[in-house]
Amino acid sequence: MRLVSFELAGFESIGVVRGDSVVDIRRVWPAGPEDMLEALWLGDACLRKIEAIAAAAGPEDQVALSAVRPRAPVPRPGKVLALAGNYAEHIKEAAHERGFALGLSDSPRRETTPRPFLMPGTAVIGDGDEIPLPAYSRQVDYELELAVVMGRRCKCVEAAEAAAYIAGYTVANDVSARGVTYKAGRKERPWDEFYDWLNGKWADGFCPMGPVLVTADEVADVRALGMELRVNGQVRQKADTGRMIYDVAEIVAFLSRLMTLEPGDVICTGTPSGVGVATGRFLQPGDVIEAEIDGIGTLTNRVGPAPDEYYEPLASR
Repeated sequence: MRLVSFELAGFESIGVVRGDSVVDIRRVWPAGPEDMLEALWLGDACLRKIEAIAAAAGPEDQVALSAVRPRAPVPRPGKVLALAGNYAEHIKEAAHERGFALGLSDSPRRETTPRPFLMPGTAVIGDGDEIPLPAYSRQVDYELELAVVMGRRCKCVEAAEAAAYIAGYTVANDVSARGVTYKAGRKERPWDEFYDWLNGKWADGFCPMGPVLVTADEVADVRALGMELRVNGQVRQKADTGRMIYDVAEIVAFLSRLMTLEPGDVICTGTPSGVGVATGRFLQPGDVIEAEIDGIGTLTNRVGPAPDEYYEPLASR
């Protein structure tokens, strides 16, 4: 199924995409789940019923996709996790731009582990939403990523079991503020640069997701999905998920040893090369970003206006 969260006439609902229309599940099944998160927590039986309802739906139960306002598939996930440095080419370009090695070796899978970090739910926006520019960075960047949506609660699972816990996949753009420094004349300490980088991940609206949640059964091989990101029609990133250092199953297994993963949790699996920081081509007000993954769809967002005033650094404002 291709599931979608949307808003119509001020009411939020979930639906199943059928061509250019969407079956409004809350209209057909008023006693059903109120949102995608509840549907995922209710589990496989709920998703099977949604599928059956959509298959039997008539024209009166559908609305045109163009008539609804799409939201992120899971508008407020319990957790949003992301991976840093999961494509070798991206690590190399980052090391070249920063002038120092970031831990890439000839055998990264053998010598390193995945590098996860958390993002706030307030970063999540949907397809068509505007990406707000923060007032603490003039260097805002894009990062195309495959996002995994969990469908079952799991803890300490093996990679071979991981697929059974995944509800499906969507497209994410891990928008990032570069060059963030929060204090003028600060005394440099170990890890300052890392935390500056991390603080650039948390702005409101910095994690667009969408346009749909494609259930896992419709993705034949998650390790062979083409990926492309365009800014104003110009290709900036082009790769495939087979280039990941750690694949989806390995990521889920690793994270499940660190924490309990729950239905609706989202895992962004890392970005390939071609980000703006490597070339100096950062996002500008009015830019249109199209993030596309084969078999899932295209997530489109416009960059919002520049802030009225920048404050750099934040702590000295």
